[in-house]
Amino acid sequence: MRAKRSRSDLAYYGGTPGFAEDIRVGTPNVPAKERYLELVNEAIDRRWLSNLGPLVRQFEGLAAQRTLRAHNTATNNATTALQVAVKACGVTGEVIMPSFTFVATAHAMNWIGLTPVFADVDPETGTLDPRSVAKAVSPRTGGILGVHIWGNLCDTAGLDDVAREAGVPLVFDSAQSFGCRPLLPGPSGTAEVFSFHATKILNCFEGGLVATDSADVHARVRSMHNFGFDEAMNVVGPGTNAKMNESSAAMGIASIEHLDDMLKIYRAHYLRYREGLAAVPGVTLMAAPDGQTHNHQYVVVQVDPEAAGLDRDRLADMLGAENIRTKKYFSPGCHRMRPYRQDAVHTPVDLSVTEALTERVLALPTGLSVTPDDVDRISDVIAAAVRYA
Repeated sequence: MRAKRSRSDLAYYGGTPGFAEDIRVGTPNVPAKERYLELVNEAIDRRWLSNLGPLVRQFEGLAAQRTLRAHNTATNNATTALQVAVKACGVTGEVIMPSFTFVATAHAMNWIGLTPVFADVDPETGTLDPRSVAKAVSPRTGGILGVHIWGNLCDTAGLDDVAREAGVPLVFDSAQSFGCRPLLPGPSGTAEVFSFHATKILNCFEGGLVATDSADVHARVRSMHNFGFDEAMNVVGPGTNAKMNESSAAMGIASIEHLDDMLKIYRAHYLRYREGLAAVPGVTLMAAPDGQTHNHQYVVVQVDPEAAGLDRDRLADMLGAENIRTKKYFSPGCHRMRPYRQDAVHTPVDLSVTEALTERVLALPTGLSVTPDDVDRISDVIAAAVRYA
């Protein structure tokens, strides 16, 4: 693709699209196809395809080395993992959470009879603001659910203080944050949940993980995710079928064996975007927070309409005309969606930061399917879109 050196070069204004085929946010990573097939063939030969097979156990062990948690339970997806986790932690009533998250976080709570209550987020990280959470606490509060958004870790210490003061469990939705850990020890909640959906940096086609340091919570998770059975196969309580199968575990093993290489590629793309967009007015790359490792799974920019001369939606349209498929993660906020539209129950506090972010953020393509040259070309299109807005 030649550089967009004039207004007429932009596909939005009739020029030739910069990419002949779509380049997307969230294209699945497949780092080791042959290794996956080898493991699946072994599972088929064993005739052990589900029910806590050896590949699931192996994957849980490998994941534990990354979560740094004592106990790790693989599940069929992160939604059921989140439901099992909050039940195992004894959460009841209302759950304080961000509206600025994928709707599955709210739906998972609503589906099991809990009431999502939305608090505001930090403008720099997009993560749950402990000060807003404290304002949302009421006698009905039964738990706090932080979301480590885009790989940015929450203010875990601040949220832990609020949770202890309220006397409720603190759980983290870490769906987007596998491979992200604090550099220094500190509070990390009663449990956290990771996603291995096909669009995540590490995928199992579909999959999830509940990680905890509590032996009691772990025992309940193991039982609940397998129909309520304990290790002796006695039904000791209610449960569901949230088990991971052997094929998903095989994909997880094949992927996690290459995780360090993938993390390097994601970081290189992030740094290249940072360089390529540094001089573009009104388009700001959201920085990775200090004090943590980061997976750079999402490259997110904020668009300031006044400085850029165009708003986020128009920039997304202009990129779409070039076959660059972006994502408005996360717009609208959950509190604007039909099941949770703003009311006194779901939204008891001001969400002005959430409202601002939902109008300004845009995720750009990255991952194994994206090349350094692609990053340069996308940055060039963004610069041209602003220049000729």
